[in-house]
Amino acid sequence: MTTRRPSLAGVLRRAWRPVRPVLIVALPLAGLVGALACAGLAWRDARANHAIAALAAGHDRPVAADAVPELLLARIRFLAARERLDEVEPLIAALDGRGSPALRALAQIALGNARLRQAFAKLEAGDLEPATPLVGLARHAYRRALTLRPEAWDAKFNLDVASRLVRDFPERGREQGEEMPADPKKIWTDIPGQPRGLP
Repeated sequence: MTTRRPSLAGVLRRAWRPVRPVLIVALPLAGLVGALACAGLAWRDARANHAIAALAAGHDRPVAADAVPELLLARIRFLAARERLDEVEPLIAALDGRGSPALRALAQIALGNARLRQAFAKLEAGDLEPATPLVGLARHAYRRALTLRPEAWDAKFNLDVASRLVRDFPERGREQGEEMPADPKKIWTDIPGQPRGLP
């Protein structure tokens, strides 16, 4: 007498019986968890967009180092425009850890521009000594931006301006302690396509 082997359909039916009640409960719960996660992300993005718009409009907003990269960039630009560079450095470090190369390059350009503005203010006041390291820091920031995003035209242009500015400092080899008035015509350089005498 031969015994019949159970069919595949019968085996599957028997295996499905204990699993079915678990799936009936688990699937709606998984859907609910997914919906809550999506709602949380949407709320976070809405808050970040609101803060970015406020910073762009000139309203100060505190930003944590673990904020989304776009919000970090907005805060970096806000602080750099106001030359609050001590507050910029930790945010740039946080952005370097999580941001895309394009966002990191924009942050470096903002930092370089702030340093270059400080250098210009020193040069216009005839104070050449403190201007030199500021120009060097600006050049470093522009080089980092170009490493991250080689096609960044603003970084290329501003790096060229900063490089010519250092090269054209008047009489860098003068004696220590010797007073010398700054002549803006010797400091500002001629850049192709720009009016004569402008940076």
